[in-house]
Amino acid sequence: MKILLVKTSSLGDVVHTYAAITDALQAVADLEIHWLIEEDYVGLAQLHPGIRKIIPVALRRWRRQPFNREVRRQWRAFRQTLRTETYEAVIDAQGLLKSAWLLRYIAAPSYGYDRQSVREPLASLFYDHRIRVSQQLHAVERTRQLVAKALGYPLSGLAQSGISAVAAPGAGPPDIGPEIWMLHGTTWRTKTWPESYWRQLLEAMEERGVHSVLLYGNAEEQRRAERLAQGLHYPRLQRPLSPGLLAQELAQALAVVSVDSGLGHLAAALGVPVLGLYGPTDTERTGIVGAYTLLPDLECSPCLSRHCRRQPLPEASTPWPPCMARLRIEAVVAWVDRQRHTGRPA
Repeated sequence: MKILLVKTSSLGDVVHTYAAITDALQAVADLEIHWLIEEDYVGLAQLHPGIRKIIPVALRRWRRQPFNREVRRQWRAFRQTLRTETYEAVIDAQGLLKSAWLLRYIAAPSYGYDRQSVREPLASLFYDHRIRVSQQLHAVERTRQLVAKALGYPLSGLAQSGISAVAAPGAGPPDIGPEIWMLHGTTWRTKTWPESYWRQLLEAMEERGVHSVLLYGNAEEQRRAERLAQGLHYPRLQRPLSPGLLAQELAQALAVVSVDSGLGHLAAALGVPVLGLYGPTDTERTGIVGAYTLLPDLECSPCLSRHCRRQPLPEASTPWPPCMARLRIEAVVAWVDRQRHTGRPA
């Protein structure tokens, strides 16, 4: 049986798909899975050994220049690729209009969330078979249930990502032993941990002689990383890498401290010990699976909002945002110390 799985982006959503792929390969004999995914995340699809073929799509890039001649040529070639493959089923695990629209180029029965389950209700109109899955479930479990119901097998056991990443020859820094990775970047300002806390964590690692990594993905995050590392010897600033190479680097970490970000989910899926710092977002639906999680003792958390209503603007003298400021540095340092003494060997 050959199927096409559609989950184009983003990083965290892609990671949430691994367990469903692992389930399906274990449950369905002779299953062949192809994955339709954004070109930037091809390296993530390659991490799962059960994926037979990857079909890149460049919707993010193409929509910036829809009338460009080369873009139009690439779009035609992409559609031809879809039309020449023969599938017994196509499953849209994204649940968005942009992903559902792509199904019209695939001559196969289509499966997706029903109107009550899907993220964008209009997307359900594109599916031949609409499946009810509770929106109260974690994103990983929602995807597992969707694929299981589409292919007709019962779910059992805990979610297993099934991925691995082996460092490429010559990858990584000089041999200084496993490092503590600190993932401070996130798309919501309300999900950031106060800079003063990150600095205290870095200083605590410096005192212990522990090397750490500050990953940055854009200019703002780079400036923050430079501020945090100023005057310290052991932090290493890591520039942006492709998702595949980044996975190879992350897989070697001793431990990861992360705000709610796709990279935190990826690290946990790779089997790295992860401490998740959560405030405005809901761990029941999008928590880092397998991570040790710190939560604030505030009645308004999780608010699921990009804008904090308790405090309009951060003040220099007050750690901000309030919910993330409740996640005390002492608890984080204690967790990292436990990983150092009981964690992965160098």
